[in-house]
Amino acid sequence: MHSSAEYSSSSYNDSAAELVAVLFAVTDFSARVLTINDGKLLPYGPLRPVHHSLQAGARTWVHQQTGQPLGYMEQLYTFVDVKRSHHCGHAVINISYLGLVKEAAESGLKLEAKWHDWYEFFPWEDSRLPQHKQILDQLILPMQNWVDAAPNQEIRNQRQQRLNLCWGINGQQWLAENALLRYELMYEVGMITESPYFDGRLPAMLTGRSMQFNHRRILATAVSRLRAKLQYRLVIFDLMPPQFTLYQLQRSIEALNGVDLHKQNFRRLINNQQLVVPTGTTVVAERGRPAQLYRFNENVLQESLLSGYRLPLINNHIQ
Repeated sequence: MHSSAEYSSSSYNDSAAELVAVLFAVTDFSARVLTINDGKLLPYGPLRPVHHSLQAGARTWVHQQTGQPLGYMEQLYTFVDVKRSHHCGHAVINISYLGLVKEAAESGLKLEAKWHDWYEFFPWEDSRLPQHKQILDQLILPMQNWVDAAPNQEIRNQRQQRLNLCWGINGQQWLAENALLRYELMYEVGMITESPYFDGRLPAMLTGRSMQFNHRRILATAVSRLRAKLQYRLVIFDLMPPQFTLYQLQRSIEALNGVDLHKQNFRRLINNQQLVVPTGTTVVAERGRPAQLYRFNENVLQESLLSGYRLPLINNHIQ
């Protein structure tokens, strides 16, 4: 048995396992994901045991297939796509990886790869939008109908609690890292195009861009993973340029989490933890005022960051 892998399109018929790569970037304060096939798929391909490790094989495959330079990368999750089967009858297994990169120009990418704002796929996830509450009101109504249609009171209570926790309603808080739970609930209720129960009553502007296979679920998993990691590891610095202003840092974190942060409390958090150090130079920033440039404090170990802290949100009660 081989413990490692390399990926090649020529080996597709030899393997029921596929690699799926979720590559994230932050560009101009937009949370971005690399896609292929006009946004319908994440970069993916077959698994072939040759390389000395899965992650090394994944890095090689992704760079060869997309041309996107890679930075931080980790294995995300292993999925079974029950809607698809290999020629021998086995369900397709997706081994997914999450990568954090600096967005490369699309002219240099392969596979007709294109970058998209990830809120195109999950428009309800951006709580910064002025119309966010209106979006949620339209989405929560069919979910509330699903709750009310439960066959008995016990199941109804379970569904209501799940709805409250996922969507931050009825006294619960909106948690950015619950993106996957929200997507899965919408799938179960039949509000997502990929769901077998989808009835088409809601417009795409509410339900987001669909994707083929189970790739939007994989993308939702990666969004949840990254948002959770932002609470305790310095992964944001894998997405930032070498030098940045505190304004740029805050806006980038806000883009990834889809939430507004309290400016003074955010800067106090960053300074108290000594996460950045000034470079001694300034740049003309917002409103034409000079702003101090910073860099990541390399003396801060990623594994020791802020056990259990929460970002200083302006308001995380949706209703």
